[in-house]
Amino acid sequence: MSQERKDAHSHALPLSADAWLAAIVESSEDAIISKSVDGVITSWNKSAERLFGFLAADAIGLPITIIVPPDRLDEEAAIIASIRAGKRIEHYETVRRRKDGTLVEISLTISPVRDKDGVIVGASKIVRDISERKRLIERQDLLLREMNHRVKNLFAIVHSLVSLSERTTTNAGELADDLRARIRALSAAHNLVLGNGGVAPSGGSASLFALIQAIFAAHQDSESGRITVKGNDIAVGAVALTSIALVLHELVTNSIKYGALSSPEGQVNVEVRDEDGLDL
Repeated sequence: MSQERKDAHSHALPLSADAWLAAIVESSEDAIISKSVDGVITSWNKSAERLFGFLAADAIGLPITIIVPPDRLDEEAAIIASIRAGKRIEHYETVRRRKDGTLVEISLTISPVRDKDGVIVGASKIVRDISERKRLIERQDLLLREMNHRVKNLFAIVHSLVSLSERTTTNAGELADDLRARIRALSAAHNLVLGNGGVAPSGGSASLFALIQAIFAAHQDSESGRITVKGNDIAVGAVALTSIALVLHELVTNSIKYGALSSPEGQVNVEVRDEDGLDL
């Protein structure tokens, strides 16, 4: 670099190189910590203060083990040994402890620090809080397991519907019609749980009265007098809803074939009692 460029460069940078480096470390979003080869904290930036709760004035001069949980002290011993051997540690995921005792999941990158003679005198640590990322991964795993469970349940239900329809029909047309009717009943129950917005209300439950009315809706008259529901309404959880919907569908089907709903004048009265168990 020519003298003119050096002069221009020095005028463009109001801070020395060391001051620039210090400013970058202090303003970093990651916690940046340095320690001696004996594990004593020698620097502690603002992000380290925010992450661990110790002020720099309180942390500097103390052993790095102030942020290491007791059951992970062997990790710190291994880290010190690696640093003394001149090894760099990258993206090491572990747990550390805040000043208030709470634990935080972190990713560590640790590099040896050498003096002008090349002798290792300490280590610098870049610490990144990965708690939120871990929570997102756990939530994703939970959702995938739940989806897998529900898909398996869906296959089991479809298999059961085919078996039920097969026992009560004599030809392909009747089988198809019967299956469609059973699927409509399940769809009505599903819509009650999820609602119009696709989000389960009341923790994934639905009103039993609403379920009965949904299953019977196609057979109700314009005055809503052919099918009446009275008694004690209850909330039905999502797990039980499918079974109850299929039971109601069977009752409706039998009524259409052999009972009150087989006649234009027929009526169905449903009464629900919730006393020592559920009576329908």
